[in-house]
Order: sequence, then C-alpha cells, then structure tokens
Amino acid sequence: MTFDLAADLEERRRQHRFRYPLVMDGPCGRHARLEGRDYLNFCSNDYLGLANDPEVIAAFQQAASEWGVGSGASHLVCGHQRPHQELEEALAAHTGRERALLFSTGYMANLGVISALLGKADAVFEDRLNHASLLDGGLLSGARFRRFAHNDPLALERLLQRGEARRKLVVVDGVFSMDGDEAPLAALAEVCEANEAWLMVDDAHGLGVLDELGRGSLFAQGVNARTQILMGTLGKGLGAGGAFVAGSHELIETLIQFARTFIYTTAMPAAVAAATLVSLEKSRQENWRRQKLAELVKRFRAGASEQGYTLMASQTPIQPILIGSDADAMALSAALREKGFLITAIRPPTVPEGEARLRVTLSAAHELADVDALLTALEQCQK
Repeated sequence: MTFDLAADLEERRRQHRFRYPLVMDGPCGRHARLEGRDYLNFCSNDYLGLANDPEVIAAFQQAASEWGVGSGASHLVCGHQRPHQELEEALAAHTGRERALLFSTGYMANLGVISALLGKADAVFEDRLNHASLLDGGLLSGARFRRFAHNDPLALERLLQRGEARRKLVVVDGVFSMDGDEAPLAALAEVCEANEAWLMVDDAHGLGVLDELGRGSLFAQGVNARTQILMGTLGKGLGAGGAFVAGSHELIETLIQFARTFIYTTAMPAAVAAATLVSLEKSRQENWRRQKLAELVKRFRAGASEQGYTLMASQTPIQPILIGSDADAMALSAALREKGFLITAIRPPTVPEGEARLRVTLSAAHELADVDALLTALEQCQK
C-alpha cells in the first residue's frame, strides 16, 4: 500500500483550493506587510484593534521580564502561575460565572469540554455551520452526533425529542465565523430547557464585540443565566492568545479532572495572561471601539450593497462577500491585492460547495477612509 499524496495535492490545486501560509513581516494591525509591500488588512480577527495596542504590549513586556518566556509545565504540574490565576478570576467576573478555566487554544477548549462531558451513552446536537473544532469535538467524544439546520430551533427540537440519552448537549457558535450572523440563543435556550439539555456557546467572535461591556453574545441576547457552558477565545476581540471556558464550580472542576486537552498540555506563557488582563480591562472600558466598529460596518454594508455585491445577514465585524465559484473568489482576492488590500478568499471545505467568498473583517483600528478606499477598489474590480 502506498500513500499517493501528490495526487491529492494536485487535486486541491485543480479545484483552486490549494492553501499556503502568508509570511507577514510586521505585527497584526491596520496594515499588513507582505513580500516587501504594505496592504490595508481586512482579514484579521483583531476586531477591537488590541493586538498591537501599546498598553497591552507594555504589559506583556513587563510580565516577560518577571515571569520569563515559558510556563515550563502543564497547569496541574507547576505551570499555573499567578497571572494565570488572576486572568481566570477576571474572566469569571467578566462573564458572570462562578469560575473560568484557561486553555491554550480555542480548538483545544472545544475538544476538551465536549469529550470530558460526553461518552457513548450521550448525544450531542450541533448547528450545521458550527466551527470545525466544535464538530470535531462532537465526533471525537463518541456520543451520538446530530446536526440541525442552521439557526433553526424547531429542527433542533425535533432531534431532541427523537431519542433518549444520558446527557444531551446542544452546541452552537454565538457568532458564526464564516457568515457573521448570530445564533438565536433565547429560542435555543428555550428548546434546551424543555428537553433537559445543556446549552454550550462558543463565543469566539462575540467576546469583546457584543454588549456595551464586550461581554459577548450571551449578555447581548440576555441568556447568560440560561447557558450552562461558555467558551471564549482571547486571540480575536481581546487581541492576545489562548481561550477559556466559564461556568459553574462543578463544571470547571470536571474539566480539570477529565479534559485531556487541559491536563496534558503546557500552560500558555504567563506574559500572555498578564497582557490579556490589560486588554480585557480595555475592552470593558473603551466602548468607543465597539461604537466605531458599528459605524464601519454600516458604511461598508451600504456601499457594497449599492454596488450590487451579495452580502450575508451579518451586523458583526465579519462581512462576507458571497461570490460562489472558487476561481472567481480567488480572482477577486488577487485583484484587490494588486490594489493594496489583503482579503483572503474562503473556499470549501471551510464553507459549503458553491459558496466561496471574500471574508471581509473590520477592526476598530480601521478608519472610515480605509473602508471608502476598499469600496472604491471593489467598484473598480467589478467594472
């Protein structure tokens, strides 16, 4: 038996789906430096513009001088340092939860939570457009795996009523990363309560962005007390790195004992935790960042719609332009890059077949003039 890897790679190229990392020669921010040229960056997840904020950088530098570069061990050996503990306590307070637990990445958090809580006697129910980490977590848990139509509480209810399970866990994104739309959390919570299921929300793209204090989807939709598990990432709206899970004391203790992706990995550097404490406080206090984002979103949607581009039902900083064909999406991305704009084409299997798109993301680091320049470039490309 042989592994014909070359054929698989060639097929990816033929489909216009071959991917490769872009080597950036500068920090994440309004501009991206690539191959000796500066571009206006419209494809990062740094929604609040905190990734390169001077106060956050200073906190990181100070903590690195005090705590070193690496934590040296897992949280349960000797890697859990004082900044980690302080960040967990701050995140719990921020999200109105009894406790919070840090993970090295959002992917690891989702795998760890679902596999720690579920087994063969259980069932997991996931929105069809959930992030890959949520889908993988459900599949790897060994629980019966069911997917329901996107943002459809009635479809979920029909699935929940069909079978018996020891535990039933409903898992959704708060803000869907490729479409930018929001889950109907109140309706989903109602279905869960009527069917004795827990609700888990991955709010990677809502944290920092939604609610007047940046507490995310659960507060913006008034369902924090009705949602048993909250996962949030620290590398998007908060501009740092890593992730956390927040919930009850019993939930966090269960994860400490059973979540393999927490137990068997090195803790994030303490300097990252210390920097995140500063960015978390800035996200709470500096509501102007969210107000500016809302203005940028409104300006972009109005201009792109007027030009005839197909936008998706999103009021968040994620503003996809639906193209359809993989080749056409790649061509538009390349044309915009020639004009000085960095916007990556998103193709299957990340999105459904026939729904390739340019995923435009806005940041508080952008100016209205940047959005206007992008709209002018889009108009030129269309002509």
